[in-house]
Parts: sequence; structure tokens; C-alpha cells
Amino acid sequence: MLSGGMTDALSIARDLVRCRSITPADAGALGVLENLLEAAGFETHRVTFSEAGTADIDNLYARIGREGPHISFAGHTDVVPPGDEAAWTVGAFAGEVKDGLLYGRGTVDMKGGIACSVAAALQYLADHGGKPKGSISFLITGDEEDVAVNGTVKLLQWAAARGEKFDHCVLGEPSNVETLGDCIKIGRRGSQSGTLHVEGIQGHVAYPHRASNPVPDISRLILALSDEPLDHGSAQFQPSNLEFTSVDVGNPASNVIPGQARARFNIRYNDLHTQASLRELVETRLAKATGNRIKARIVWEPSNANVFVTKPGAFTDLAVAAIEGVTGRKPELSTSGGTSDARFISQYCPVIEFGLVGQTMHQVDERTPVSDLEKLTKIYRGILDRYFA
Repeated sequence: MLSGGMTDALSIARDLVRCRSITPADAGALGVLENLLEAAGFETHRVTFSEAGTADIDNLYARIGREGPHISFAGHTDVVPPGDEAAWTVGAFAGEVKDGLLYGRGTVDMKGGIACSVAAALQYLADHGGKPKGSISFLITGDEEDVAVNGTVKLLQWAAARGEKFDHCVLGEPSNVETLGDCIKIGRRGSQSGTLHVEGIQGHVAYPHRASNPVPDISRLILALSDEPLDHGSAQFQPSNLEFTSVDVGNPASNVIPGQARARFNIRYNDLHTQASLRELVETRLAKATGNRIKARIVWEPSNANVFVTKPGAFTDLAVAAIEGVTGRKPELSTSGGTSDARFISQYCPVIEFGLVGQTMHQVDERTPVSDLEKLTKIYRGILDRYFA
């Protein structure tokens, strides 16, 4: 078992970073955690999930204690590619410390956060005779950075089928914006993508009366769908927004009017909408804009990124107190940003996201101060102490 000192998080993080676990590869990362947790008395399970058209994904579930309350720490050990490795100051998977900073792909997103939560749990157990006053578990996946099909969503289903019940969860995503302690994510907007198709009639540009050009029509529809706000925000969320991301007619010729135009878009929506009501709203606006002349339709993409929010209460108060006790800062309760695996966890228990500072995630020279690893470990330990008090 680890010694329980503040260097524990650093040593775990370095071991994890040295695993080249680029999605969907595991490269030994889950084994690092499994060995540590087993040695501390956790019951561990390695579970692999498959689905046609996707890579098999290995996942780890570990739990100690059988009674409530049950708090879980969640995260992912997979990382995005390092990019040009020659551009890194140190090796992207070397796990090297330089000038008080731990460098490496995944250091921030989110092997560092996992290392801190494991270190905090091991310290708590060492100080309490190896047994929590309830249950502590870890939900660790390997496909968050990709399609998120064979990871957390299925691991939660597997755990529920076993009779596992979660009371609360902390997801160690890099939630902080500028400095450790400035932000807790208590919710995320949903995400819905689609493609607008506008039909025309192909023809020669010299004889426009014999054709129907979809390019001006799709331009009008893009403005009609994106100019009017979807809403003005809610108590917990900023306004929803629809953003067009590409326009394509597939036409290599300059003297041919194209027969079709397409425009892709993505909507980030708040808790004033469901996927169904959001689609209905956009379809209604499209029908109004097309009138009886323009032939247009929307092809919606499947989405598992639903909106969720953990309402402020005893659990968020507990986390705020732990953060403030270490950093002296009272964090903002935020619902900004993109999607995360918290969208799946929220269907089973209240979940908050709190990890390291996210400024360098996915960048060349991804890095975190060693002092932040030490502080985050103290914060997670503070959460455990308060949770089981």
C-alpha cells in the first residue's frame, strides 16, 4: 500500500501518464489502478464491453464497503493523441516533473484527477483501519475521449444489474478555469447535431430559369434557424445556442447550379428543452421559413448527451466547504462547457465535476503543478471526511 504522503498522487499520476493509453488503447493504465485498489482491500472487476462498429473497451469497477452512504469517484484513463511529439518540451508519455510541473498527455484530462482521488481514498482508509464508514467506489473507463459507447454508460448498467446503488459521485474532470478551486461543474447542457438538406434542380448557370438554385435558399434558412434565440437561459443554465458548422454543395463546377445543398449544425441546449421538444421547435421554425416553395428537411443525428443538473444542496455544500478549506476560494457552481460522462452518471445519482485546472488539456505540453495535485488530494480527502462524518 502507498505510504499516504502527499507524493502519492504524484507517483500514481506519473505511472498513469507513462501508459500510452490513446483511445481506445488501455496500455496498462487500468492495471495500475487495479493493483493499488486491490492492495487496499477493494473488490475489483475488469469488465470489457463491445458493440458492432466500435472498439472493445476495458473498464474498471472497484468498491470497498457494502453499506451506505456510498460515494463513487469516476473518471477515464484514455487520452487524446499527443500530436507532434517532437514539439513537446519533454516526452509526451514520460511523466516527467520539470520546474514543479508534471508534464504528459492526460496529466490534466484526467489522469491527475484520478490519481488524486485514489490517493485520497487510500489515505482515508489508512486512517480508519482500512474500512470506510459506508462505501467508496471507483468507476473508471477507457473511451470517454472517443464515442463513449462501451465505457461509463455500460459500466453503470452492469453495476446496476449487480444491485449496486450509488448515493453520490465526484467526477474528476478538469473543471477549474483559471486556478484550483474556482469552479465546480454541477450540470452540463445537452448536445444535439443535425444536417439541413435543401433540394434544388441542377442546371446550367446560363439558363437559371430551367434550374432551382438551393444555395440562396439554404443561406436564408441558416439565418432563419440561427438568428432567433432558442431561449434566454434558465435559473441554472446559459441560453441554448444553435451553431452551423459547415455548408457543402458538393459541386466542383463553376458553371453548374447544384442540385442540393447541406449544412451541418450543433445545438447546445439547457433544461428548458428535451431532445424531442428541441427538435420540434427547430422543425417548426424550418417549416415557417420554407413556406410552400423551398424543399428542405433536417436529418437528426443520434445523441446520448442529454442535459442534466445537480441542484445545489447538502452534497454541493459539502464539496464547496472542502474546496474552500484547502484553497480559500468559494467555487462557482457552473453548468458551462461541453459534455462529459457525468451525463450518464446523473441518471443514477447526483454528480459533480471537480478536478484540476483545464487550461492545457489536449495541448502540446499538457501539464499541471505538482502543488495542485497535492491540494486536490487534500480536497478529495476533505470530501471523504465530511461525507462520512
